[in-house]
Amino acid sequence: MKRFAPFSIALLIALLLGPLPVEAQVRVQLPRTGLAPGDLAVIINDDDPLSRQIGDYYQKVRHIPAANMIHLHFPPDRSVLSKDEFQQLKAKIDRITPAHVQAYAVAWTDPYRVDCMSLTSALAFGFDPGYCSSRCGPTAPSPYFNSPSFYPANDHKLRPAMMLAGVNFEQVKTLIDRGVAADHSFPEGTAYLVVTSDNARSIRAGFFEKTAKELAGVFPIQILETDAITGRDDILFYFTGLAHVPQLHTLGFLPGALADHLTSAGGQLTDSSQMSSLRWLEAGATASYGTVVEPCNHLQKFPVPGIAMFHYAVGASAIEAYWKSVAWPGEGVFVGEPLAQPFAPKLREIRAGQFELRIFSPRERRLRIERSHSAAGPFRPLANRPPIRRGANLVRFNFAEKEGYLRLRW
Repeated sequence: MKRFAPFSIALLIALLLGPLPVEAQVRVQLPRTGLAPGDLAVIINDDDPLSRQIGDYYQKVRHIPAANMIHLHFPPDRSVLSKDEFQQLKAKIDRITPAHVQAYAVAWTDPYRVDCMSLTSALAFGFDPGYCSSRCGPTAPSPYFNSPSFYPANDHKLRPAMMLAGVNFEQVKTLIDRGVAADHSFPEGTAYLVVTSDNARSIRAGFFEKTAKELAGVFPIQILETDAITGRDDILFYFTGLAHVPQLHTLGFLPGALADHLTSAGGQLTDSSQMSSLRWLEAGATASYGTVVEPCNHLQKFPVPGIAMFHYAVGASAIEAYWKSVAWPGEGVFVGEPLAQPFAPKLREIRAGQFELRIFSPRERRLRIERSHSAAGPFRPLANRPPIRRGANLVRFNFAEKEGYLRLRW
């Protein structure tokens, strides 16, 4: 079995620009760590009234630029697109997508598949049978797996996609609102890594102890041997392996929660013989994942919990953290609210010249503060380098000068 790259590569990720007064935004610079609304294009099927409704609402609440709204026409209400029909649609998408766009939000639930690929992977890679398995074999790898990149389209020539999926508008609206509420919320939730009685679907359990060790002090992590957890209201991550996960109605998911079950047909969103990944969203998760064709239980075809959790902890969006956690995503569909960023750092001016930075970190390190007379630099480091511990941090610093700029880095 392929050995995964260590998720410590994400240590390169720095801080996200938080909401500040205009003057402070100009004078205090923080590096990018995740996608912003301007980086995302929304794909709408104008022949599907629900798709139009979802797309319009998402554009409004996430402030997606009008130029990033992509309108298509094709018959809805079917689970699979043929590769020929998809390639015609993809040609149009590629032609009208602004060059700066890094990812896609898809404003429908059906279709979720293109021949043997998931729709989200077909949008990212283009239709390519190399991303489909033959007789339970391997598929082409994703260059975006565990990548430190903030610009997947620029760096890897792909645009990850996630479906704003649900059976009706109210479900999708609730999902979107939950994702927006997650931003900068620093939820104090628990990661549940569940080893079930289904050995074939519990293959990720071999990494659970390592994940708990690597992320100790970052998230509370419980490794449980059970077919279902019940009555918990602090769920931030729930990774398990079963064809059907019981007792979801007893659980409380925090805004921004990621949850999935390793099984063959979870990504068959509207016609699965197993539990659809939509059930996670209906239960309160903000994003999920499942495969659309028989993948067999290759670990590489499913999210690696520790990698998803690590990238999320440093401020990545849901679409980035989930996509980076799957090595072979060709047969897997990503669903949820793409821009949810519960651990995106937040900077605010608490009073004139005094700033407060909330950040979350998976490692101990120090904050580097640099100063320049010009926004273009050169920046020179200041002596003060506040320590950053694992987990949540609150850093205060002063910058009362009327001229000059600060830049914060790891």
